[in-house]
Amino acid sequence: MTALTLSTAAVAGLRADAIVIGVAKGSASKLGGPVVAPGAEAVDQAYDGNLAGVLETLGASGAEGEVTKLPAPAGFKAPLVLAVGLGAQPQEGSGYDAEALRKAAGVAARALSGTKKAAFALPLTDAADAAAVAEGVLLGAYSFDAYKDQGDAKNGKNAKAPLGEAALLGGKPRDKAYKAAVERAVAVSEELNRARDLVNTPPNDLNPEAFAAVAQTAAKEHGIKVQVLDEKALVKGGYGGILGVGAGSASGPRLVKLSYTSSKAKKHIALVGKGITYDSGGISLKPAGHNETMKCDMSGAAAVFAAVVAAARLGLEVNVTGWLALAENMPSGSATRPGDVLRMYSGKTVEVLNTDAEGRLVLADALWAASQEKPDAVVDVATLTGAMVLALGNRTFGIMANDDAFRALVQEAAEEAGEPAWPMPLPEHLRKGMESSTADIANMGERMGGGLVAGLFLREFVGEGITWAHLDIAGPAFNEGGPFGYTPKGGTGSAVRTLVRLAERAAAGELS
Repeated sequence: MTALTLSTAAVAGLRADAIVIGVAKGSASKLGGPVVAPGAEAVDQAYDGNLAGVLETLGASGAEGEVTKLPAPAGFKAPLVLAVGLGAQPQEGSGYDAEALRKAAGVAARALSGTKKAAFALPLTDAADAAAVAEGVLLGAYSFDAYKDQGDAKNGKNAKAPLGEAALLGGKPRDKAYKAAVERAVAVSEELNRARDLVNTPPNDLNPEAFAAVAQTAAKEHGIKVQVLDEKALVKGGYGGILGVGAGSASGPRLVKLSYTSSKAKKHIALVGKGITYDSGGISLKPAGHNETMKCDMSGAAAVFAAVVAAARLGLEVNVTGWLALAENMPSGSATRPGDVLRMYSGKTVEVLNTDAEGRLVLADALWAASQEKPDAVVDVATLTGAMVLALGNRTFGIMANDDAFRALVQEAAEEAGEPAWPMPLPEHLRKGMESSTADIANMGERMGGGLVAGLFLREFVGEGITWAHLDIAGPAFNEGGPFGYTPKGGTGSAVRTLVRLAERAAAGELS
């Protein structure tokens, strides 16, 4: 991953391949032209104070995500200046918000792939700004090239390596707050990128057993206790939901428990992730055109895994338990059929009306298992419903909860982390649609409001008196379009930062 340094060096004398500066959209009173952002004063001065005019001549406006390249001024060691758009100029007296800095740094890092070193002269007013730029650089520089030919020199197709090193100018390398902020950014970004790697890995190489092995290796490295329940253990324990979903696959299901504990912890949060390593829909087969990206159906488990490891690396004073409910949903002679009834780990029976509504079945078992430890709060994360994508689009995840205050806390954590999220209700009248004449509950209900129905189903498997929230990340978990900001094409690592921020707030005593 890209190496990060904090630097107080003068930009003109810094040996680098490029200097990154910020440019914003000017207000109407300034005729709407681009405005050079703080941090680029030395570059502007070298252009005789006319850098904004030069950029405007080159077509720059300061719009978010815009990139303009120009030769560095005479006397600079770096040959290139890269101006990246920050969007609207903040009001006088206030700085750029963290997400604007994060996005701009990510865009610049992507634009500089194949470059050895870049100096980032973006606006830094405090340690939080340094952390935002650091995250943007590390997340924006991400690439997944494990399955690509790295050296096809004959055809001129050598893959560009990610940006090698980024120096954050204006940072204070001896300041404890700056150092801690960047160290946190590195830990969280590295684990988020690990989650992206897992989501992007083809399902022939990442089945439930392989995912569990990755978790075991990471747990050993970071002092996390790990327990893996294989098929025999799942049968013995009565995990009918996970077993039912995995019944049609040659790759058996797994339930992985990751336990990070702190001797100073006063709170315990449990994180539960949906880990369908490939989802064909089972007997209720998905239609053509809906299968190609279904390797991403384990994004929730990847996010939980990454968040637990990040908590351990950061040494958070909170106990965090992660539950990875892993299965492959395939059609075969042994697969669960529509109309089958499964007895879940909780003892409750479920009539399976649609085998493509499988995520809620594996989550139900894991939620009940997590509830037995009586944590202070449980949060599940899942690419659960297409209905949530229809409701909120491809960049926002929905939050449901059995406690309004906790739902608000989770949304605040998402906002602080820079992840778009929106609170969703759990209308009681939708519960009636899941009534079954054969079992305690059916895994399907009304079609309209399907994302909320799924949330109501999951609520049935949360232990009594336990605070719970459900994050449906079906939209933002996998980016099928082009990259934007610090978000790549493919797996995004959605919800990782929200879960880490929530763990931090729990450590700070903000859970009731």
